[in-house]
Amino acid sequence: VQLQAYGGGLVQAGGSQTLSCAASGGTFSSFFMGWFRQAPGKEREYVSGIQWATGTTDYRDSVKGRFTISRDESKNTGYLRLTSLKPEDTAVYYCAAGNAGLRGPYEYWGQGTQVTVSS
Repeated sequence: VQLQAYGGGLVQAGGSQTLSCAASGGTFSSFFMGWFRQAPGKEREYVSGIQWATGTTDYRDSVKGRFTISRDESKNTGYLRLTSLKPEDTAVYYCAAGNAGLRGPYEYWGQGTQVTVSS
């Protein structure tokens, strides 16, 4: 399974950004896709997860109501829509896939994409 994350960039506080994660090389109907982030000097943390087959979603508390995870089964692509961005959302965002559950653990990881929120 290969994952490629993209869509990061520089955005002002209060702005929005959509991250994409293109998946290939596997059968995703039984998979979960997760998004994680790692800010400078901090541990990587779980952000959100989605069950590919059902669309069931999950979020960490700090992003509930601001971030939306989704997937397009026909394109084998997952998305994370970030809105009402705050400087503390600045991080490298990673997508991951696996079959353990919404919060993982995840076996497959994409490269990160940087999101920088300016104040």
